[in-house]
Amino acid sequence: MLTLLAFAVFSGTDAIVKLSTARLPAPQVTLLVTIAAFVVLCLYAALTGNTRRLMPRQPKTAFLRAVLLAGDTVLIHYAFALLPLSEAYLLAFLTPILVAVISFVLLGERLSVTGWAGVILGFAGVAVALQPGSAEINLGHLAALGSAVLFALSLLLLRRTKIEENDEALLSSLFVVLIPLALAVASAHEGLVSLRPLDVALVVAGGILLLAGHGLLIRAFRIAEASVVAPFQYSQIIWGCLYGALLFSAPIEMHTLLGAAIIIVSGWLVLK
Repeated sequence: MLTLLAFAVFSGTDAIVKLSTARLPAPQVTLLVTIAAFVVLCLYAALTGNTRRLMPRQPKTAFLRAVLLAGDTVLIHYAFALLPLSEAYLLAFLTPILVAVISFVLLGERLSVTGWAGVILGFAGVAVALQPGSAEINLGHLAALGSAVLFALSLLLLRRTKIEENDEALLSSLFVVLIPLALAVASAHEGLVSLRPLDVALVVAGGILLLAGHGLLIRAFRIAEASVVAPFQYSQIIWGCLYGALLFSAPIEMHTLLGAAIIIVSGWLVLK
C-alpha cells in the first residue's frame, strides 16, 4: 500500500513537471521543485525538533544513492519535456525488471519462476496499455532509459542502507546533491526564466509531492524486498491515464484498460 501510494504521488509530480516545462526549461523545473521539497523537509525537521536526523550516519553511502537518484530525476524530467508521458513511462517502467535482475545478481535475493513471469508480464501489460508510437529515437528516449537504470540502482542501494540511515537523512542527502546538479544543468542549458505566480504555485506543489513520494518509498523499502516493491511502479499507468485525460486531453482507450488488467495479474504473480 505504501508503494502504491508513493507512485501515485510521483505521478502527480510528473504531471506538474510536464505542465511546468511547457513554459520553463526542464532543468529549471527540477531545480525549483527540489528546492521546494528541501525547504519543506527542513521546516518539518525544525518544527519536530529533529534537525539532527538530517545528517546521514554513513555519508558515503547516502550520497552515492543521492547521486544516482539525482541523475535519475534530471534525466526523467528532461524526458518528460521531450516525450509524451506514455513513451517516457514505458522506458522508465524497465526499472522493476532491472531491479529483479540486479538484486538477484548482487544481493542474492531469490525470485521464483512465477515472480519472474510476473515481472515480465507487467512490462508486457505496460506495452499493451501505452502502445508507444513509432517515432524515431531521440534524446528523450535515451534520457528515459538512463533514468530507469539509475533508479534501479538507487532502489537497490536504498534496500542495503535501510537500517543504517533514517528517512530524513536519505531525503536531505538527495536534495543537497540534486539542487547544485540541477542548477548547473539549468545554467548550462538555457539559463533561468523569470517566474509567474502560477509557476511558483506549481513548483511548490511539485516539491511537496516529490518529498512525500520519496518518503513513502523509503518507508516501503524498510518493509519488503526490492524485487517485490519495484513491480508496483507499474501502477503509475493508472495515474498516468487519469492525469493525461484531465490535464493533457489524452483519451483513455480499451487497450489501456486491457494493459491495466494485465498489470494487476503481474503484481499478484510477483507477490505469490
